[in-house]
Amino acid sequence: MNGTCLSFDNPIRDAISRIRFAPASNNLLISSWDSVLRLYDVDESEVRLENPTIGGAALLDCCFESESVALTANSDGSVVRYDMRLENNNAIGKHEDAANCVEYSEETGQIITSGWDNSIKFWDARSGSSAGCLSNLVAGVESMSLSVFNLMVALKSSVHMYDLRYLDREVRVKEPFTGIHVKCVRSSSNLGGFMTGSIDGRVALEYFGDSSSEKDGYAFKCHPKSTDGRYHLVAVNDIAFNPVLCGVLITGDNEGHAIMWDVQSRRRLTELPRHPSSVASLAYNHDGQLLAVASSYTYQEANERLLGLPYTFEFL
Repeated sequence: MNGTCLSFDNPIRDAISRIRFAPASNNLLISSWDSVLRLYDVDESEVRLENPTIGGAALLDCCFESESVALTANSDGSVVRYDMRLENNNAIGKHEDAANCVEYSEETGQIITSGWDNSIKFWDARSGSSAGCLSNLVAGVESMSLSVFNLMVALKSSVHMYDLRYLDREVRVKEPFTGIHVKCVRSSSNLGGFMTGSIDGRVALEYFGDSSSEKDGYAFKCHPKSTDGRYHLVAVNDIAFNPVLCGVLITGDNEGHAIMWDVQSRRRLTELPRHPSSVASLAYNHDGQLLAVASSYTYQEANERLLGLPYTFEFL
């Protein structure tokens, strides 16, 4: 495993919120609190795009709509669409408070966003018009993940599961860590389920399907023990599934640890060298050969180091 720190002529000047690889290339999308969306060509080791957002808002999440189109959720509530070939952007809609999560559904052609205004909004990607809204949620959305038609939404200590085809049906709710706040949720169509990470250093595996047919999930602590043999309560900030190796994933926490697991055999595979700051975000490329790790301040704890840079690790 060889690791290389990405280089930027214009360094990222604030916390990194999200990194995502493109659907079919090794272009890495990077959103950050410095209000600039970046596209980094990992193969050529160069920045392809640096696009400041409208109004200078912090970028709280990003995703690809296609190889040439990206989306961001911004601190001023706006949802912005970027055409990276034409190098322009436009706001397609807005939340009443900060927009913090964004996903694109290829199956429905919808852009899905969530915000601190206790709502999930749906936008028609072709027209940019509103396509519906789920409002009056029990809390602001902490994290969101999409797998085909399955939309997972983390709210406080529970995960609400929606089927995009039947949004009028009763929502399924799971509480993976009784009474413990869920920090992130990430899904895998290959595995047929999803993982959640908590603020106290645990992750839990859950499977799709109704209660009569689903497999047994389980939870475990994923943060390394300290030298005195005790576990510290450290938030799991992100989880990334390998798209090729079913059941293989990596977790990243607020103390800079990134650990790879095989959840089917229930064993730890390896731990990457500890990163200089919190692991803010993780991403595999389309064939599972590249792993990007964003090490950055995350605005969670006063003793976090101010800033790290994204790293990429290539599996030979």
